[in-house]
Amino acid sequence: MALTRRDFLKWSGMATVAGACLSLGFDLKPVRSYAAGLKIKQAKETTTICPYCAVGCGQIVHTDKQSGQIINTEGDPDHPINEGALCAKGASLYQLAVNPARVTSVLYRAPFSDKWEVKTWDWALDRIAQNVKRDRDAGFTLKNDKGQVVNRVTNIAHIGSAAMDNEECWLMQAIMRALGLVYIEHQARI
Repeated sequence: MALTRRDFLKWSGMATVAGACLSLGFDLKPVRSYAAGLKIKQAKETTTICPYCAVGCGQIVHTDKQSGQIINTEGDPDHPINEGALCAKGASLYQLAVNPARVTSVLYRAPFSDKWEVKTWDWALDRIAQNVKRDRDAGFTLKNDKGQVVNRVTNIAHIGSAAMDNEECWLMQAIMRALGLVYIEHQARI
């Protein structure tokens, strides 16, 4: 068989590609599913919305059926907004819940202090309620200059979270309006 220079280059190129493919792990053996050995195989799947921004990407959270601990989070491929893709913050959502450095207690720093104090949740909620009551009483306007009843508070504002669904947003704005707040905003609209 006469081997031309052109044939030699063809055969050499094919051999190089075949060698590269084999060195990368491509073979013709049956493939074992990678997911079969994952710890999420027996986990409970729950769909949720990413809490970080106002886009509303869908996520799947896998929890252990016995302990209820979060095992994994990933993008929801069936969600119409992100179709399984996540940004860097959304992809790191697992670390929000499972993190040894996560603060799990109320920390309070008094005005002009350089030290943090650990407080109880009851103390924190009472303190928030007292501050809201004090500021609402200080800024409450019963009537405007024309004598019309307005029942408004202009020294407090409220901004909602992008992690809230429609029902939670409705409830929060109803509470804020009941307090008389005029400046009510929501992060999803900003």
